[in-house]
Amino acid sequence: MARILVTGGAGFIASELALRLADDPGNEVVVVDNLLTGDLRKLPVEGRRNLYFIKCDVNRYEDISAVFFAHRFEFVFHYAAVVGVKRTIDNPVMVLRDVEGIRNVLDLCKNTGVQRIFFSSSSEVYGEPVEIPQNERTTPLNSKLPYAIVKNLGEAFMRSYHKEYGLSYTIFRFFNTYGPKQSKDFVVSKFIRSALEGEDLTIYGDGSQTRTFCYIDDNIDACLRAFRSGLVENDVVNIGSDQEISILDLARTIIELTGSRSGIVNVPPLEEGDMTRRMPDIARMRDLLGRDLVPLHAGIERILADTRFIA
Repeated sequence: MARILVTGGAGFIASELALRLADDPGNEVVVVDNLLTGDLRKLPVEGRRNLYFIKCDVNRYEDISAVFFAHRFEFVFHYAAVVGVKRTIDNPVMVLRDVEGIRNVLDLCKNTGVQRIFFSSSSEVYGEPVEIPQNERTTPLNSKLPYAIVKNLGEAFMRSYHKEYGLSYTIFRFFNTYGPKQSKDFVVSKFIRSALEGEDLTIYGDGSQTRTFCYIDDNIDACLRAFRSGLVENDVVNIGSDQEISILDLARTIIELTGSRSGIVNVPPLEEGDMTRRMPDIARMRDLLGRDLVPLHAGIERILADTRFIA
């Protein structure tokens, strides 16, 4: 039986990961979350004998150390973080405190025999693109925003603990992931809810900024493949989609697919944090996934058909 810790496990991506890990009866999965932005409705533990939730703040050593020493994990997925563009910009000091969580988790990993840690980094580390697609090897990490700095620092911690202590790691650089359980303050879920309620869809600036959107199943399948296969060990991989779309076209697509009469309203652009383009090189992710990715239209239709989505 593999003993696995998932931090931030009441969040959107991490909760789905924890549930999928617990589908294997050979795993014992412990989830910790301080519930600052997490939601236990995303993590139904009833009826699962191998999935446990503990309310815990990884930024407090006395909290997370007790969990480590009680369970002696073999693998750790460190996904706990303050997330959301506006939230991270409005609360930079709170974001920077996540550095303590990274250090706490790594110290405990190397002191309790953890075999490998998986770290959720972000496309934000790339900052404004200097090349498209954004490649793990050649694109510099140049953002100055606190959230991106913390993720970049986390990556440096992973490499340093491997070099000095032999702790194995894998870094996932997540680009925009969407799905039925995503909270309403992210663009796809926010647009869908507004469209279904007949409200105008609000866009920052003129909507020409582009993003790619990765359906949750593609994210989880690729990450689990890295976990189960031993691939991308002591290395980094972009996790996202390579199909680029402007935010304006995203809004139009969602209005069309929902059959909504909503309009589109432009408001002043964000002062910082809303990069002009995002589009990853996902050659390494495709090797992990071994199949085609879910197209955006199909992903949105899955959300609309999913009973877990609440407008």
